Amino acid sequence: MTDDTRPLVRYAVADGVATLTLDSDHNRNALSRRLIRELLDAVDRALAEDAVRVLLLDHVGRVFCAGADLAETAAAREAGEVPAGDMPALLAALWDAPKPVVARVGGAARAGGLGLIAACDLVVAARDATFAFTEVRLGVIPAVISAPVLRRLPSRAAAELYLTGDTFDGSRAATLGLVTAAVPADELDATVERYVSSLVRGAPGALAGAKALLHGGPPIRPELDALAELSGSYFLSAEGREGVAAYREKRAPRWVPPGRD
Repeated sequence: MTDDTRPLVRYAVADGVATLTLDSDHNRNALSRRLIRELLDAVDRALAEDAVRVLLLDHVGRVFCAGADLAETAAAREAGEVPAGDMPALLAALWDAPKPVVARVGGAARAGGLGLIAACDLVVAARDATFAFTEVRLGVIPAVISAPVLRRLPSRAAAELYLTGDTFDGSRAATLGLVTAAVPADELDATVERYVSSLVRGAPGALAGAKALLHGGPPIRPELDALAELSGSYFLSAEGREGVAAYREKRAPRWVPPGRD
C-alpha cells in the first residue's frame, strides 16, 4: 500500500539549483500519470522561480525510472485509453526549458525513463547503471521518447538498441552520447556537483540562448504529439495487451518461439 497523499516528486531549492526528486520507489519510479503530472508541475515551478538557475532531476532507490507504470497501462487499455497522456508535454518541457536541466542517474533506466534522460541537457550516470529500450519485448514501440532519443543516439546504435531491447551499461551510454558522463558510483554526486557549479556561473539569458542554438531545427512538440498518436495504436493493440500481460504474469509472450523463452 502507498500513501496517495504523499508527493511522488519532491521539490527543493538551494544555491540556485531546483532539485526534482522522483520518489516513487514502491514501483521503481515508474511513469504513472500522477508522477508525470507532478514532475511537469515541478518543472514549471522551477522555470517560474527567478532564484532557480539550474534544474536537477534526481531519484530515490536503486532505479532511476522503470518506464511506464504497467499496472496503470493495463487498466487504461481496458478503458480504451492511452496511458501516460502527459508524457509529450513533460518531454517538451524538459527539452525546451530555457534553464539547463541536469539528470543524476544512479540506477537502472528503462523505456520511458530513457526519454527523460534524453530530454535533459547534461546527464551523469553511474557506470554500473543499466539501460534498455524494452518496448518491443512488450509489443509496443519507443514512439514518444524517440523525439529526444533519436536526437542523441547514432542511427546504427539506435537500430540495435530499439530492435533488440538488450541491456547496456553506463559506460556504453556515455560512448553513444545518451549520457554526458559515466563515473564510478562513489563519484556520482561529486561529478554532478561539478557540472552544476559550472552551470550556475553562466548568465541566464546566455544559457537560454546557447540551448536554443543547440536545439536548432524543427520544434519538438509537434513531433511529440504525432508520436503520441502512433504510440497509442501500439499500446491498444493485441500485441501490446499480450506483452504487458506476459510481463505481469512473469512468462514469455506468445510470439516468442518455443525454446527461446
